[in-house]
Amino acid sequence: MSTPVNVAVVYYSSTGTTHGMAERLSQAAEKAGAEVRLRQVAELAPDEVVASVDAWARHREQTKDLPVATPDDVVWADVVLFGSPTRFGNIASQLKQFIDTLGPQWGQGLLADKVYAGFTSSQTDHGGQESTLLALYNTIHHFGGLIVSPGYTDPVKFEDGNPYGVGHVTGPSNDEELGSPELNALDHMAERAVEVARKLKTGENGEA
Repeated sequence: MSTPVNVAVVYYSSTGTTHGMAERLSQAAEKAGAEVRLRQVAELAPDEVVASVDAWARHREQTKDLPVATPDDVVWADVVLFGSPTRFGNIASQLKQFIDTLGPQWGQGLLADKVYAGFTSSQTDHGGQESTLLALYNTIHHFGGLIVSPGYTDPVKFEDGNPYGVGHVTGPSNDEELGSPELNALDHMAERAVEVARKLKTGENGEA
C-alpha cells in the first residue's frame, strides 16, 4: 500500500485564471493518490475596487463559498503548492498577507521539511512570471522547505518552458484559457511533488 501524502493547494485568484490552475493541480494530485485541500486566501481589496472589474466581481461571487486557507492547512500538508497571479513581478498581496500570518508556525518549525512548488499567471509573455516564482521561493528558504520545482524533468516542460514552476499567459484580454502545454505541466508538477513527498515519508518510516 502506498504511503499517503497530504497536499494543500493554496492560492489567490482575482478573475479565475489561477483558480483554474489550482483546480487542475488538485485533480492531478488526487489522481496521484494524495489527499488534497484546495484553499483560496482571503480577498483584501475593497468591495468597490472588486466591483469595478466585471470579471473580478464575477469570480468573487462564484467562489464565495469555497474554503479559505488557514495556517492549519499548511501544517497538515506534506506538499504545499502556492499560486498567485503576478503583481509587478511579485506575488499578490493577498497571498503574501496569508504567508505573513504563518510566523507562529514557522517559529515552531512546523513549515520545514515539506515539499513546496509554485504556479502563476500574467497577461503577457514577459509579465514577471519567473520573478514572481523566485520571489515566492525566497520565503520557502526561510521556512526550511524543500523547493521541488519541475525543472526540465519531463518532455512536457520543453513545451511550457518554465523550469521554476508553471505559468500561464492570459493574453491582452485576460481570457486565454489553459491549453495542453499548461495543463500537462500542471499535472507533471503535481505528480512530481507528490512522488518526492512520498519518497521522503517512506524514508522517514524506514519502509522498503
